[in-house]
Amino acid sequence: MNIHQLSVNHDERQDRLLLRLNTQDQQEFRFWLTRRMTLRLMPAIEQSAVRLEAAQPGVAATDGPSQNLLSELKRDAFLKKADFATPFENRATQWPLGAEPLLITDAHLTIKPNGALEIAFEDKSDPAQARACQLHLQVSLVHGMVHLIQQATEKAEWGNLGSSAKAPDTDPVTPPEPPRYTH
Repeated sequence: MNIHQLSVNHDERQDRLLLRLNTQDQQEFRFWLTRRMTLRLMPAIEQSAVRLEAAQPGVAATDGPSQNLLSELKRDAFLKKADFATPFENRATQWPLGAEPLLITDAHLTIKPNGALEIAFEDKSDPAQARACQLHLQVSLVHGMVHLIQQATEKAEWGNLGSSAKAPDTDPVTPPEPPRYTH
């Protein structure tokens, strides 16, 4: 799936975020993120971005502080070039997951050998109809998604998620087991 646009909006009535992804072939994927899920998921996504940046060919950042600095520099460079001014376009003609967004109850993160972050979102709110979706995001899209979610949480006044991408000096370079989050 080639992602064309990302959007994150706060739903004040339900106190949750709506994450929308449009693909180049006019498909739209929609996900509800509760405050609790967002607060649990964001540190893991930010840490995954740090690990993705450190795993790029030719990168010599082997310790935690160097990895974090490298990731911050690359994120800042991406954000300077990114287009956050163009409004999200409702041009989707297909909704592979259905018209109703998935309520994310579980998320699994895996750093893939090709330099992408695989995020598996699951909706187990109705055990009879569990739904799931896997996203494969390059690090630049991860930075963009984190930025949009941080903006939405600030607007929602959910408190500062903070950058928890700060790894201790003794953090290994190899990624740990993929985290699992249950809501």
